[in-house]
Formats: sequence, C-alpha cells, structure tokens
Amino acid sequence: MIPILGLAAGVLLGLVFDPTVPLWLQPYLPIAVVAALDAVFGGFRARLDGIFDAKVFVISFVSNVVVAALIVFLGDQLGVGAQLSTAVVVVLGIRIFGNAAAIRRHIFRA
Repeated sequence: MIPILGLAAGVLLGLVFDPTVPLWLQPYLPIAVVAALDAVFGGFRARLDGIFDAKVFVISFVSNVVVAALIVFLGDQLGVGAQLSTAVVVVLGIRIFGNAAAIRRHIFRA
C-alpha cells in the first residue's frame, strides 16, 4: 500500500508543480526511466519468486540508472550518443520483456 501511496503522491506533486527538465539533462531522462523500469520489473519478479531482497533492489535500481547514464554520456562525448542510447534501450527493453514474461508465467501459470 505504501508504494501505491508514494506513486500517487509523486504524480500529484508533478501535476501541481509542473517541473521542467533542464536541457542538458533531457537526453538522459528517458534512459534513466527505462533503467529504473528494468529494476522495478526485476524486483517484482524476484518478489514473486520469493527471493526479493530490498538491499539488492536498491543497489540494482541505482546502478542501472548510473550505468545507463554513463553509457549515454560516453556516447555523447564520442559523438554517437543516439546510437548508444538506442543500444541501452534495446538491451534494457529485452530484460524488461523477459521479466514481464516470467511475471506473466508466474501469475497465470502459463
């Protein structure tokens, strides 16, 4: 119940304050969101498998976001930011769909 309340509070605060993302941060935000989603789906899968550990989840969440941002930053410095951003999204997307499939199999037993 607490995560749902936290999500609702975050959405409400975002709607009330209407934050803007600085221009220099805009290329990194979508990558950070996808990396965070990967950690969330992995955590949910681990919870269903009975092996969830909050410490591992937090470390996975933070490290996924940091590593993805560093890869995009490196790509920007090398002049291939769009290509590396696409690569990060593809790799994390594959992981997200793999976790989603495992979650579906666990919930529906299929």
